[in-house]
Amino acid sequence: MDVKTDVLIIGSGIAALQAARILGTHFHVQIVTKTSVKTSSSYRAQGGIAAVTTATDHTTFHIADTLRAGEYHHVQKNVNTLIEDGAELITSLLKEGLPIDRQANGEPLLGLEGAHSHHRILHAGGDQTGKHFIHYLLNQLPSTVTLNENELAYELLLNRQGECIGALTIGDTGTKCYLAHHIILASGGAGALYSCTSNFSTNTGDGIALAYRAGAAISDMEFMQFHPSLLWCDGEAKGLVSEAVRGAGGIFVDAQRQPIMKGQDLAPRHITAHTLFIRRLAGQETFLDISMIEQFTEKFPTIAQLCMDNGIALQDGLIPITPGSHFLMGGVIADDTGKTSIPFLYAIGETACTGVHGANRLASNSLLEGLTFGYKMAQTIIDIGCHQQQFEIQSTDFSQPLPALFTKKELQQNMTQALGIVRNPLDIHYFAQQLPPLQELLHVDTTQLHRQQIELYMMHIVAALMAHAAMTRTETRGAHIRTDCPYMDTQWANRWIIFSQGQMEVRNSLYEYHQTRGNAQTIF
Repeated sequence: MDVKTDVLIIGSGIAALQAARILGTHFHVQIVTKTSVKTSSSYRAQGGIAAVTTATDHTTFHIADTLRAGEYHHVQKNVNTLIEDGAELITSLLKEGLPIDRQANGEPLLGLEGAHSHHRILHAGGDQTGKHFIHYLLNQLPSTVTLNENELAYELLLNRQGECIGALTIGDTGTKCYLAHHIILASGGAGALYSCTSNFSTNTGDGIALAYRAGAAISDMEFMQFHPSLLWCDGEAKGLVSEAVRGAGGIFVDAQRQPIMKGQDLAPRHITAHTLFIRRLAGQETFLDISMIEQFTEKFPTIAQLCMDNGIALQDGLIPITPGSHFLMGGVIADDTGKTSIPFLYAIGETACTGVHGANRLASNSLLEGLTFGYKMAQTIIDIGCHQQQFEIQSTDFSQPLPALFTKKELQQNMTQALGIVRNPLDIHYFAQQLPPLQELLHVDTTQLHRQQIELYMMHIVAALMAHAAMTRTETRGAHIRTDCPYMDTQWANRWIIFSQGQMEVRNSLYEYHQTRGNAQTIF
């Protein structure tokens, strides 16, 4: 079945819907999402949106906080755009009716989260910010936008000029071929590659795998952020306990209610997550003490319900927690308008790597990124217009059979062991050797695979990218700790590990697409 449209968006989180509501006023838009719009990380987001909205705060402070949290592994221009344009956009959205929690006098109720120097976090419905914002955007979608749920995109289509012109999907009604003037990847991150995660099980990095197969440049895959507080019950993670709980006064404690962080409970996530990881590795239980937070259930209804559903007695004031994978800083290299190294292919949100999050994302900057860059990309596409004439699909050499793969559970266990918060180079190397070579994965014929096989195959591509990047960056920076080098190495400052066309290279810039490949190597 062929579907022709102006714009195709793969994904349905906040970045996708922000772009769709704007683009839909000018073009016909098709949204393809893997399951439903309610299974995106955006929809599940408990934390809020970080934005400067008061005279006592300033964008320079927010920029400084962002750079400090991400260990200065950033593209400064894009960070400035995120914070400065983002503040203007949020102010405009608030005037338009974006729903947020407010004080009795009508002023925004601003929260504080880890590594922020000021109260600047906007929330909606207490800990239901993502849900409220997604519904707000859905209600604004024009009739020119069509939402297609339960469709997995499994291949990007290029024309003979190397421009992206569409995608193939597989869903309940079989396969579809979408052709469009502009194709947008907004399919989220890859937290579900780990056995302990805050993400939905469907967040497996599909968009990154699609882009890599198509030849797009990928970077920062070694940087996975681990959130310090996932609800831990019956030997597994049950969901996120927002950082906003600590912003409201909650603290990390041990089984004897002794403070763990010594007053630094709102330190950057890599510090808190690492501290709790070491405690749990030593066999000690860790908790979030909420006894000092009045009206906890009213302030955090989602978390309260999550605890009750799992038999946690909130009257005791302790929530058992553990660190887990949360947000991928890496992805498809894109600029602040979403443009990638492939013409007419765009990437926004967690699928993209724009250099705004550095080596460790600042809390509540992700929803801001989705809204800000989704808006800027949409305006860019409107300016370009829909003028593609070359829709003849280029033939590919995807003819290799599917190699032997780990089961999903095995892959998640290996990822947790080799690419967790604390990383041993021997474990990383062994895991990378156990994975099929990237060159072999690159050319697999997916046409005869069923949906579960395709997803597992793409998970292996993302895992291999992450493993090779982690093996190459021989230092500790941001979200993880290397046991052989537990400190930042100045030789790795402002260096990016780039994958493209089956090759890996280390560059001095995120955007040197045409740089001579002096130190490139093929990944076998």
